[in-house]
Amino acid sequence: MRNHTLKLPALCTLLLLALLAPALPWPARAQQSVPQQKTPQGTIRVGVNLVNLYATVRDKNKRILTDLAKEDFQIFEDGQAQTIDSFAREVNLPLTFGMLIDTSGSQREVLPIEQDAADRFLGRVLRKGDLAFVTSFDVDINLLSDFTGERSALVRAIERARINAPGSPLQAGPFPLPPRGTLFYDAIYATCTEKLAGEAGRKALIILTDAMDQGSRVPLEEALETAQRTDAVIHIIGIADYAFYGRRGFGGYEGEGYARKLAEQTGGRAIFVNNEKKLEEAFSQISEELRTQYVLGYYPTNHSKDGKFRKIDIKIARGDTKVLARKGYYAPTR
Repeated sequence: MRNHTLKLPALCTLLLLALLAPALPWPARAQQSVPQQKTPQGTIRVGVNLVNLYATVRDKNKRILTDLAKEDFQIFEDGQAQTIDSFAREVNLPLTFGMLIDTSGSQREVLPIEQDAADRFLGRVLRKGDLAFVTSFDVDINLLSDFTGERSALVRAIERARINAPGSPLQAGPFPLPPRGTLFYDAIYATCTEKLAGEAGRKALIILTDAMDQGSRVPLEEALETAQRTDAVIHIIGIADYAFYGRRGFGGYEGEGYARKLAEQTGGRAIFVNNEKKLEEAFSQISEELRTQYVLGYYPTNHSKDGKFRKIDIKIARGDTKVLARKGYYAPTR
């Protein structure tokens, strides 16, 4: 039985406002505001925003490259080359992340497997200084553990996850929102706005789900935008009860495409598995990428504070490489 309902302050009011006023401005957190900074050449930058990128690079054999130098990278924003101002290789940078577990009826047969694999994942990825929380989602969204660096507390929270366990339905002001299905997109929106938005540094969501959404008030595009505005990287491990779907698996439904969009646009990965061994491999791959990244920073040549989305493209001088990093950010409005 769940001990905590995810009581996110003003969450449901935000959800209702999102529907009634889609143009509502959001806080831009894709970059750090630096009102004045002196460069090594002595030039003073006023009102310029530093954009930080976390990138993992793999070669053609899918091995992570750890020996790249600053000169190996090129960054383009909306097609314009940018100057890399800061560069570092990081393996122990503190990580703030949430584990989101799909507990809808379609996950009944695979939930125990997910729980065991998630426990082992925490053993590999959680380091001193990291913080994590655990949330389940189905017809509602429940916080099973708030931020903690203690693995034992997180494991106990994961073990408390139950299929469609009783929880309090979301409320939008005085108007009740009755349970409608699997609130996949709402869960992303809620955890980004209420748990990750106020955190600094590297932030991620690791989501175990069959990627089917039924009944979310927040649409896919808004869930994605919210993750981008809070600098959250989304990793999705797609796992399904094949019997529930008539053994069709993932190949024939739209959820896989939506999951890949959420992951790729935020710099994460979507991996779809069909057995316990593949699930373990997926967790290993994601944990390796979370712990082996380059940190790149640049001051954009476009100084406009227009709030628009800026596309980012990272290129590597070496051939046959693939970069995993977010695809863009939202410019500040002031």
